[in-house]
Amino acid sequence: MKMLVILSHELLEEQIKEANEKLNVDLIVEIPSELKKIWGNISPEGPFPVDLVEKIIKWINENAKEEDYVLVQGDFGATYYVVDYCIKSGRVPIYATTNREVEERIENGVTRIERVFKHVNFRKYLPHK
Repeated sequence: MKMLVILSHELLEEQIKEANEKLNVDLIVEIPSELKKIWGNISPEGPFPVDLVEKIIKWINENAKEEDYVLVQGDFGATYYVVDYCIKSGRVPIYATTNREVEERIENGVTRIERVFKHVNFRKYLPHK
């Protein structure tokens, strides 16, 4: 089983472990750097950049077959577009869930807030029935 990774950051060790052990993934394929740059820099201005996101769809087509996992997280509209394509083409789009811990410290009259996100598990994106 293969998992394509469409993120603007690197996978965590615990995510790789879960993919291998729980999803039976034996090959993880990261998005190439030129596409990662597109994915991480989708402009919030103007209309949706279909032509740019179609480059990522083309990469999915070339690198995943039906029933392979595609981990997708990023710009909301682009994520929706890619997830919709994956569902319609028989790929299995997934996302990572996290627990957020907030730590607040007061030092010398200054409040510092730190947010720590910890991976929990992967979930399938599901279409409305």
